[in-house]
Amino acid sequence: MSAAGRSDDDPGQSPPVDQEPDPGPSTPAVAEIAASSIRSGLAELELRSSQVLQRLENVKVSSTPEKLKPKSKPKSHEDGEDQQEQDQQDEGEAEDQQEEDLLPAEHRVPSDILKSLEQLVSYTDSDDDPEFPLPALDDVSHLALISHSIVAYLSHLDRQQLLRVTNSISGDATRWLGTLFHFAQPASSFHADNADAVLRTVRLAIVARCPGYLEGGIPALAQPTFYISENTTPVRLQYACRQLGIPLEAIKIIPEHSQYGTMDVALLQKQIQQDVANSRTPLLVVADIGASLCGYVDNLLRLRDVCKAHNMWLHASGHGLAALVCAQQNEGHVEEVLHSMALNLGSWLGVPSLPIVLLHRPLLNSALSAFESDPILSRRLNALSLWTSLQALGRKAIAERLHVAFQTCSILFEIASKCEGIRVLSHTPGAQTGASLSDIIQSPFDVQALFDAAAPVVAYQFDGSTTIPLGSSAVAVPETADGLKPLEKINNASYFDRLNSWLGQILQRDCPNFDFEVIEHPTHGSCIRYCPLELGLGEQPPSSENLESFAQSLEAHVDILRATIKHKARFIHLVERSEVLRLVPLPEWAGMGGVRFVPEGWESLLTDQAKTELNKLNIDLVEALKSTDNAFSLGEGTDGLICVRFGMVTHETEVEELLDLVVTVGKSVQENSRVLDTMSEIVKKGIEAVTADLQRESEEKLWQEGILRHVPVVGRVFNWWSPPAKESGIKGRSLNLTQGVVESTENIYKYHMQMTGATAHQLPANRSPPTPMVQTPVGAPSSPPVFPTVEPVSPGVQASGAGEETPAQADAAPTPTQNHVDHARTVSQSSAASSSVPELVAANSAINNN
Repeated sequence: MSAAGRSDDDPGQSPPVDQEPDPGPSTPAVAEIAASSIRSGLAELELRSSQVLQRLENVKVSSTPEKLKPKSKPKSHEDGEDQQEQDQQDEGEAEDQQEEDLLPAEHRVPSDILKSLEQLVSYTDSDDDPEFPLPALDDVSHLALISHSIVAYLSHLDRQQLLRVTNSISGDATRWLGTLFHFAQPASSFHADNADAVLRTVRLAIVARCPGYLEGGIPALAQPTFYISENTTPVRLQYACRQLGIPLEAIKIIPEHSQYGTMDVALLQKQIQQDVANSRTPLLVVADIGASLCGYVDNLLRLRDVCKAHNMWLHASGHGLAALVCAQQNEGHVEEVLHSMALNLGSWLGVPSLPIVLLHRPLLNSALSAFESDPILSRRLNALSLWTSLQALGRKAIAERLHVAFQTCSILFEIASKCEGIRVLSHTPGAQTGASLSDIIQSPFDVQALFDAAAPVVAYQFDGSTTIPLGSSAVAVPETADGLKPLEKINNASYFDRLNSWLGQILQRDCPNFDFEVIEHPTHGSCIRYCPLELGLGEQPPSSENLESFAQSLEAHVDILRATIKHKARFIHLVERSEVLRLVPLPEWAGMGGVRFVPEGWESLLTDQAKTELNKLNIDLVEALKSTDNAFSLGEGTDGLICVRFGMVTHETEVEELLDLVVTVGKSVQENSRVLDTMSEIVKKGIEAVTADLQRESEEKLWQEGILRHVPVVGRVFNWWSPPAKESGIKGRSLNLTQGVVESTENIYKYHMQMTGATAHQLPANRSPPTPMVQTPVGAPSSPPVFPTVEPVSPGVQASGAGEETPAQADAAPTPTQNHVDHARTVSQSSAASSSVPELVAANSAINNN
C-alpha cells in the first residue's frame, strides 16, 4: 500500500485489491460457491436491515404501552374480606414482576421482538413530541446505517481475507479524505467520539517526542504539558490525561486575545518558557478552528512557528476545518502547518453514525500497535460506513454542501450585524484579510486566509445598543421626551438575558429550518447561536427563502425589544411616583415588568388576612384588564403576592395610558369589592335578625294561644272547639337591601307583588302602599321589633315564616359597574325609635369595626 493510503497499525502489507492470488490447479471449485454465498448473505442482510429501518422509520408516537403503564395504587378496604383480596392481588403482582425480571424460558420469533422494540420507540409522555419519533432517512443515511450491520457480518471473514478487506476500505477512505482536505500522504484512525480521537492524538504526540515510550512509559517524559485555549473545552484532554495516568495540572489554559478572541500567542510563549524553566516538557498544542461557541479561529501560522521552535505536536479541531474541502487549488498542503486534525464528517454532512476521523502525519513506530486490542478491527473496519457514504455523495456534492453551509453563516452574520440593537459575538468572516470565502477559494491556497474567511458559527445577542456602525461614524443614542434613556445592559444584565432567551424562543418557533439554540456565554451572558455544520439526521442547510423569512422575523421582534427597553425606563419612573402602584421584581419575566395595586393605607396593615385580600383584589384586577388588552397577565412576585404583569410593547404604546388604566380599573374593582363585602355583611346580619324575630314571635304566639293548641290530638279538638284567629300567624320577613331593614311580608301576600317605587302605581290612585307591620334595622342590636307609623316603599329579600308558603324574592345585587353607593334610598322612621337605617358605607364601617 502506498503512503497516501496508509492506515495506522498495519500489521503487514496486503496484496492489491485488483489482484487475486492464483489458486492453482489443486484449488477446489467450492471457492467460487463460497463467494457466491457471501454475496447472497450480504444481499439478505441488506434486505432485512432495510425492512427493520423502514418499520422503525414509520413508527408513530402512541400512549403508554401496557407493559410500561404505571400500576394504580390499591384502594383502601374496610373489612377483612377486601383486605384478603388485596393481599392476593399484591402477591399476584409480585409474581408477575418476578417473571418479568427473568429471561423468558421459550424463544420468541423475530417479529415479536421487533414489535416490542417498536412499542418502546413509540412511547412518549409528552404531547409536544412529533408524530414520528425517528427522523426520515435519505439514501445516504440509509446506506450508512446498513453499513454498521455489515461491519458485524464482515468481522467473521477469514483472518487474511478480513485483513485484505479492511486495508482496502480504510486505505480508500484515507486517500479520499487526504485529497479532500489537502493533507498529503496521511495516516488515519477512525473513532467513535472526539474524546477517543484526542486520546489517540496525545499518544501520537508522546510517541513522536519519546520513541522509547513503550519501554519506559510516562516516566520517560519529564512532566509533559498540554496547551489549549480557554475558548475550547478541556474535557476531552482531561479524559486523555486520566487514561494515561497524567496529572490534570499538565493542562495549561491559555487566555484569549482581548481583540480577536483567539489564543493569545504571546501568553502561550510566556507559559512555555515558564514550563521549560520548571523542568517540564511542552508536548502538545490544541488549536481551535471554529470549535468554540463563537467559532473563533486561532492563528495557525504563528502556532506552527511556536511548536516548531519547541518540538511540539500541533493538533487542530473544529468546524472550520470543513472549509478545506471548499478550496479548489490543489498546490497547497495543510500537513505543512499541522501534525494532525480531527474531522467530524457525520455532523458536517448530516449523515448518522459516521466515525470521527483523525488524519495525521504517519509515524513508523511499533509502539502505536500496543494500544490496540485488535489492530484490524479496532480503528479501521468501522470506516465502512464512511467508505460507503463518501461514494454515495461524491466529491462535488460534499464540497457543495459545505460551501452552502459557510455561505449561510456569512449571510446570517450580515443580517444580524445590520440589525439595530443586535451585537454579533462570533468570528467575523474575513476579519483579518477582508476577503470573502468565494474569493479565497479561487486564490492560491492559503490556509490561514481560508480559515479566516470561513465562519462556521454565528452567535449574536440583543444588547439594546441603538448605534449602527457606518464606517468610522455612529448614530448617537437618543433620549426620550422626558430625558430618560433606554435601559442599558451594563446595569441590567439578568434582564437582558431574559430578553435574549425570549428572542431565541421566538426565532425557534418562527424559523424551524434554523437550528437556533440559546447558550450561556461565560462573558456576555445569554446569546443565540447557529451552526449549520452541526446537522442532525437528514437535516439540510436553510434555503434563500428561509433566510429572507429569518431577516424579517429578526427585525420585527428586535424592534419590539427596542420599544420594550425604551418604555421600561419610563414605566419604572411612573410606577415609583404612583401612590397606589408598587413595582414588583420578576426574575423570570422578560416583559416590561410587573406592578401591584395596593390601596392607600394597606401597606402598614399587611397581615396574613390582608395579604389574602390584596391577592384577591389583584386577581380580580387582572381578570378585568384581560377583557381590554391581552398584554396583561397574572404574575407572582418573589414575596408570594399576586401582581399584574406587563408584556412586550411597541413604539406606539403609551405607558401613561396603560398605568392609568390599571389605576382606574383597580379602584373600580376595589369599590365593587367593598360594596359586595358590605352587602354580604348586611345579608348575614339580616338573616340573624330574621331568625331572632321569628324565634321571638313563635315564642309569643305559643304563650298567647296556650300550650294546649300545640299538643297532638288535644290541639286539634281545642282548635275545632275554639278556632284561632286568621291573622294570628307568624309573619314572614324580607330584607330591604336598599335601606338595610328587615320587614314583615304581609303586603307581599296581600297584593301578590313586591312593593317598590316601581310597583306603587299599580295600586288605586287614592291609596298608597301600606307600611309593613314589623321593621327591624339590620345594623341595630337585638331589640324588640319596631312598628312604624310611616308606610315606606321598599324592595326586599323575603324569608318565609312558620305556616306560610312563600317564594324567595330578592333585589338583584348591583352590577360591577355600579361602584358607588349613591343610589336613592328611603329612610324609615318609627314612632317608637327615631334612629335612621344605616347607609351601606356606614354598615361597612360597622363591619370593619366589628
